[in-house]
Amino acid sequence: MTATEADPAAATGTFTPRPGAAPLPRMIRAQAALETRMLLRNGEQLLLTVVIPTLLLVLFSAVDIVAVPTETAGGSGRAVDFLAPGILALAVMSTAFTGQAIATGFERRYGVLKRLAASPLPRWGLMTAKTCAVLVTEVLQVALLTAVALALGWSPHGNPLWVALLLLLGTAAFSGLGLLMAGTLKAEATLAAANLVFLLLLVGGGVIVPLTKFPEAVQTVLGLLPIAALSDGLRGVLQHGAGLPLADLGILAAWAVLGLGAAAAFFRWE
Repeated sequence: MTATEADPAAATGTFTPRPGAAPLPRMIRAQAALETRMLLRNGEQLLLTVVIPTLLLVLFSAVDIVAVPTETAGGSGRAVDFLAPGILALAVMSTAFTGQAIATGFERRYGVLKRLAASPLPRWGLMTAKTCAVLVTEVLQVALLTAVALALGWSPHGNPLWVALLLLLGTAAFSGLGLLMAGTLKAEATLAAANLVFLLLLVGGGVIVPLTKFPEAVQTVLGLLPIAALSDGLRGVLQHGAGLPLADLGILAAWAVLGLGAAAAFFRWE
């Protein structure tokens, strides 16, 4: 008696391997977990995303370097009440835009993305996984910066749901712009451009220096930037206890749609 006769199931291929792509949600989860581990293990990225925002928060809260409005809903008059929301916005930009653009740009250069292109993971699936990794990192950032700000005397106000919505839309907007830059420019150009944009928006995005310090014509233009909308929205909710910041959310949503749409259309694997 042969093995096939003894076990009819073997004739039908029951135990034959069935190669094929995993379900798309599982592929995205696996890629997101990998991206998160790589991001948290990168010392340079941690310096940009965690250390620099924390140092800026402590330095500008403790030392009167830049005159900032200190009126709050509770009347505490502390500089940290103005600075903390802006630093949270800066943390989102540093992770979702600057850090992600640089890391992805060098992944293109070293052929990592070229190999991923040969896998069943679609281009938008890779972008989704990278955005999920950014969100995990941002949760850690927000927790750390919130603890530091509270230790400095921060008195936040407002609805946490509006804060979460602002952070999510801000992440989507900056993630799309970062992936667009990384997917279209050379790695060296991405490194230079991402750092330059980071510095320019740090100064002109309402993070530390209020937009009211700029000429009125310039204020209008700067107010349309995603970092300005995110800073203004967070400051309105957390410092003044304002309601849903529809105007700022609209600006962030527009940047998210444009950035992610352009990244999906023009992103190159190599």
